Amino acid sequence: MSGRVLIVAGSDSGGGAGIQADIKTVTALGGYAMSAITAVTVQNTKKVSAVHEIPADIVAAQIIEVVRDLGADIVKIGMLSSVSVIESVHNAFNEVGPRIPRVVDPVMRSKGGHVLLAASAAKACAECLIKGAALVTPNLPEAEVLTGLKIKTLADMEAAVDDLRGLGAQAVLLKGGHLEENHLVDLLITADKVVRFEDQRIDTRSTHGTGCTLASAIAVGLAAGQPLVESVSRARSYVRKAIKTAPGLGQGHGPLNHGHTVMPFLHA
Repeated sequence: MSGRVLIVAGSDSGGGAGIQADIKTVTALGGYAMSAITAVTVQNTKKVSAVHEIPADIVAAQIIEVVRDLGADIVKIGMLSSVSVIESVHNAFNEVGPRIPRVVDPVMRSKGGHVLLAASAAKACAECLIKGAALVTPNLPEAEVLTGLKIKTLADMEAAVDDLRGLGAQAVLLKGGHLEENHLVDLLITADKVVRFEDQRIDTRSTHGTGCTLASAIAVGLAAGQPLVESVSRARSYVRKAIKTAPGLGQGHGPLNHGHTVMPFLHA
């Protein structure tokens, strides 16, 4: 097992996204997963019914105790629902791990549209956590919030490159899953180049937790010492197979098959 990944994220009671998806992904790809829970959500594949935020000092304490004892090779940051939690996470890492690389997935809405990050917190996330991160992984709606731009098409994505660089992360993976076309493009943006990843859309409703899963899959690759482009490529392949072999659970946006690397999943 290689790579210690500390995951700072919310819990998904349905097991398809959030901390559950993150831990499954890191484990399936050979890393060691640790966690700091930021919120407990009441949800299934159809909707998020409620969100209970963990007190900011408890979130920070989880981070501090884990890093002081076990250490971390990388941090994956997912759902953060308030300014107080964002600031506590920022302060905790400044105290015990300011040099630990961060992969930030700026989770703002659930697949069903439930708001998970208040608008007032988006600016704090950008200033405290995205700036200086090793990688940030916004989808198109999230990138719109972070940049203030309209990003609906591939041309819009390409036009947003400089603004996304301006967020101050070392790299940005702009995910094109919200494009209307069946031909999808992700842009990996670094300081000096843009790498395109292209695939055809998979016709399925089993897409719950894809963003969480992708970010964690990239993080575990980076934790193990893989170069960024290789980590992104492997993570995208992992997620696509997890979608294609999804178990078909639930009546809404169903979960992926996170364990396809270690054992076959018996479809429902």
